[in-house]
Amino acid sequence: MGIEKKLNGYFLFEASLVLILFTTLVSSSQEQNNKELIATHVLSTKDNRIEMNPRLVFEITVHGFLLWASMGFLMPFGILAIRQGNREQNPKRLRIIFYLHVILEMLAILVATAGAIMSIKNFNNLFNNNHQRLGVALYAVIWLQLVLGIFRPQRGSKRRRVWFLAHWIVGTSVSLLGVLAVYTGLGAYREKTSKNTKIWNIFFTIQITLIVFLYLFQEKWVYIQNQGVILGNEVVNLRSQEPPYHQGQKDKVLKPESC
Repeated sequence: MGIEKKLNGYFLFEASLVLILFTTLVSSSQEQNNKELIATHVLSTKDNRIEMNPRLVFEITVHGFLLWASMGFLMPFGILAIRQGNREQNPKRLRIIFYLHVILEMLAILVATAGAIMSIKNFNNLFNNNHQRLGVALYAVIWLQLVLGIFRPQRGSKRRRVWFLAHWIVGTSVSLLGVLAVYTGLGAYREKTSKNTKIWNIFFTIQITLIVFLYLFQEKWVYIQNQGVILGNEVVNLRSQEPPYHQGQKDKVLKPESC
């Protein structure tokens, strides 16, 4: 019960910290954002592409890196960590794995929120492309997951199953939206800067493939280890699968003829 209270207090502290940071930065940057809006990009008359100044290119790059760090690194490894705890029997190790999961997921939320603040502060958000629309949905689902974490019921309660199902669905949605947001962000970066992002698409695809492999491998690791061990119930099953003997054959096997 004490751990539950401490964890909920930690969630509330992190949520309040992010909200304060978000409102402070957004309010303080409104005037500067209005002054720099004209200078951020100039429409080219040749190919209708947006020519951006080096500062804006740098800010977009940092925004993309923050999104990757949140959705492509911290969030997946937090999921892998808690799945590893599903087979852990040691209570102390299980507690460590659980707190590692919480820390990684909270860091992912903080980093994603920092990316959202950058996009509101520095970018012209017209929501006229898939990346910006996915970003709004992603931030909403991330904060919904935070709320679910704050109001996590105790294990064994009647609401635990419903909460766990909602937690799993929202977490899966965050992962899928995060991957799509990274890919669409790379596409938007290529369209605005005319720079080739093929190498980054390949790198991110390899990373996601490895994470999915680890996710599936965790499910089969114990089963693979048990292939070299004959368990007690398997011995019983093997005996039950022996071919039946007729009475005479059985006596002949059990009682060999004397010399």
